[in-house]
Amino acid sequence: MNIGIFTDSYYPQISGVVTSTMMLKKELESLGHNVTVITVKHPDVDIDNSNIIRLPSIPFLPFPEQRIGAMYSHKIMNKIKNLNLDIIHTQTEFSIGIFGRISAKKLNIPVVHTYHTMYEDYVHYISKKTMKNKIKILVKKGSLLYCKDCNAVIVPSIKVKKVLMSYGLDNSNINVIPTGIDLEPFKKENYDTSSLISLKNSLGISENDIVVLYIGRVASEKSIDVIIKSMPYLIKKVPNAKLLIVGDGPEKENLQQLVKNIKIKNSVIFAGEKPWNEIGMYYQLGNVFVSASITETQGLTFSEAIASKVPIIAKYDRNLDGIITDKITGRIFKNDNELSDILFDVITNTHTTSAMVNSAYKNIESLSSKHFGESVEKLYMEVIENYIHNRAKHEYIKAH
Repeated sequence: MNIGIFTDSYYPQISGVVTSTMMLKKELESLGHNVTVITVKHPDVDIDNSNIIRLPSIPFLPFPEQRIGAMYSHKIMNKIKNLNLDIIHTQTEFSIGIFGRISAKKLNIPVVHTYHTMYEDYVHYISKKTMKNKIKILVKKGSLLYCKDCNAVIVPSIKVKKVLMSYGLDNSNINVIPTGIDLEPFKKENYDTSSLISLKNSLGISENDIVVLYIGRVASEKSIDVIIKSMPYLIKKVPNAKLLIVGDGPEKENLQQLVKNIKIKNSVIFAGEKPWNEIGMYYQLGNVFVSASITETQGLTFSEAIASKVPIIAKYDRNLDGIITDKITGRIFKNDNELSDILFDVITNTHTTSAMVNSAYKNIESLSSKHFGESVEKLYMEVIENYIHNRAKHEYIKAH
């Protein structure tokens, strides 16, 4: 198949959408398909591979690291026509996604869409409190309007499927396909002890320190403050416990101030954002991985932690269903004040923790990027077959 993936977010940006898109491209190509990514121009990229087409773009003010591309380009439309695409897959509802929809209509081919983001959880970035409810209504209507005319919609979890159904989207058009990960960079055997000790030392972590790990965007919706506030109670019981935060974002300064206010500055390390090819190594530093966010659509970091054989503690959210079962494949807390006790239990009860880690790892292949690519490929084939059948049926009726 000749496949066009349309996305507003792509390398060198770092996000879950970028990871998912790059992973999908890689796996589809390994299955023998031709994949072209249509995305935004970025100031840090001068030259791309021939299978990447970029449209002019400007920074998106609420998130300057994100960019908004042109909705249409006659010149690039001609390039796309020459690709002889069989199907278009959009990864965004905005500018490049709209261009993908226009392209599919012009080329008379089907379009599949992945709904990545729960926009209701992000309206605080663009709206004052008095307008939040109105913006949420617009978000619901906009999401439904975009998704309902797609030939198929992919969501990463049952949680997102239920949300789209609540917006009014037909259940039969929604396909749950969790984004897979490349397991190799997260395997413990790929990292030698001396390299890990050296990395710890560079971060100010002693060899025998207990590391509570968070990896991800440093933003208010990630609720990292909940993890920070649990640390004083843990430190009283485990004085050599350190919280390692890997990532960057708009909430960093506020969290650094919180750390100072509760007087645990020596026990919290803000490592900043790290290149993707180094992330696997950072997981190896964790004695436990923690997330207090309830805004994830899937949470790729959970899959990465499982692949790294790091025990997981997460605040309950519907996206965890089928991924983490409390006390079997990880630990779940519902109230914030439970976290410090669960942290202590996971750190000290090593036998039980080891059993949970091994239990989680047993089903790791279902989280692989290979499984992800094969599942999307199967859906493409079904969509194309149905599209051709329905078009032939429509033409027959029209002729008679």
